Amino acid sequence: MTNHSEAAGAPGTEQITLRNPSELAEALPYLLGFKPEDSIVLVALHRGRFGGRVRLGIPERPGDWPSVADEMAKCLINGCEHRDGAPDGIVAFLCRDPKATDTGRQIMERLQPLAQMLRLACGRLDVPVVETLCISGDHFWSYSCPVEECCPPDGTPLATSGTSVMAAAMTYAGVQVRGSLKEMRARLAPWQTAAVPEQEHALDAAAMALVPRILAGVPRAEVADETLDLARRVWSRFGHLPTGDDTLETDLRDDEQLAHDEAARLILGLQDRLTRDHAAEWMEGDEAPLALRLWRALARRCVGPYGEHAAAPLTLAGWVAWSLGDRVEAGEALDMALAADPRYVFARLLMEACSADLDPEPVRRSLRKTRDERSVAPSEANSERAFDGAGAGVAAGAGTGAGAGVNGGGAAGRKGAGSPGRPSAEDSREPAEDRVTRALEAALRRRGSRRAGGGRGPSQAGAHAPRRPQGRRRVGRQGTRRDG
Repeated sequence: MTNHSEAAGAPGTEQITLRNPSELAEALPYLLGFKPEDSIVLVALHRGRFGGRVRLGIPERPGDWPSVADEMAKCLINGCEHRDGAPDGIVAFLCRDPKATDTGRQIMERLQPLAQMLRLACGRLDVPVVETLCISGDHFWSYSCPVEECCPPDGTPLATSGTSVMAAAMTYAGVQVRGSLKEMRARLAPWQTAAVPEQEHALDAAAMALVPRILAGVPRAEVADETLDLARRVWSRFGHLPTGDDTLETDLRDDEQLAHDEAARLILGLQDRLTRDHAAEWMEGDEAPLALRLWRALARRCVGPYGEHAAAPLTLAGWVAWSLGDRVEAGEALDMALAADPRYVFARLLMEACSADLDPEPVRRSLRKTRDERSVAPSEANSERAFDGAGAGVAAGAGTGAGAGVNGGGAAGRKGAGSPGRPSAEDSREPAEDRVTRALEAALRRRGSRRAGGGRGPSQAGAHAPRRPQGRRRVGRQGTRRDG
């Protein structure tokens, strides 16, 4: 569920009066910053002004609709009470395009019970739903208006995109619509091109090269430095590309600058939690937009059985987008990260913080402090700890023998595998290791939010075990992964 507190890009001083359901329907993409698809959207009203809003995909099973309606109503109203007080009313939108054999009117009739459930859920919290619209295809219907002359049974046509008075006013106010959620997610989704086999082969090769080094006791800091140095070199290439709109064309140019083997080495390197946290320091200034493009590009390279590895770059993309003020992309990237690995704790905490409309500055301060401390006195703990397998872990090719016995009695899998007189990887922990996580949890506690995982520890958050690359052995520390 995504939660937004103000219109995307709205200056805040502009006032646009909406007089009828038609103008409400036209305003929805501008309120969210994108065109919602297959979505329930609730928008709060405060003394005639738009306030907070929440969006969630429409569940396929009608049996799930009552609980979803209750949760969305609670999320919106409770969030508004924290910020601006209880809303005076709510506008509800149901958005679903018709399939090949459906009509918009059939979609509207099918979703009518859901509209009624939303009205009842909000009413139980003493906030009325003043208007409920169904938007399907190029028409909209009002569930609240019985007047056929105003809202005919066959629906009212939407204004052609960009031609209405609403579109002109929003454009003048600087509010932009960036396309649909499907288009936004396509920029972060794994490739489905002829290059997939080559990228998968490169990921296999990178894993086979990295695993023996880990087993041989290569210092963790050395692997981390190699990963971060390569990341800097790659996104510096992006900075020399022609500037323009941040669109699919930009993604294609970025993909051309990133070789398969480079992408594989970066994806595998970011599975280490500390390396990922150091990469998260590129969250502001001139570095942030370039880093965001790199994390998107790496997420697109997590192909085939390496889909779970996308949790790390997707979480970084969500974090940088949130730090830059783009809550829309942040929410979608973090949602995709949790789909890739439901137990990825960093993504869970970021998603909760972003949805709660928190200020990202406390997390930025934590990352700056860690970076400053590292530049003054690098921690010796970096060189003592092995890769902890946070995120998706490291996969080795089947039949290579590189991971034989690791998860059973192999040296890398045993607790206490450290050198005599030294703490094992399971027991050692450097002071800054969990600083970002602690900063997020502290911010959420101050907000009064529940901790991710419903009160359970980070290692237990999420109901489903993560997927493993098929046909490959996992190499990493034995036991539950503590973080993502």
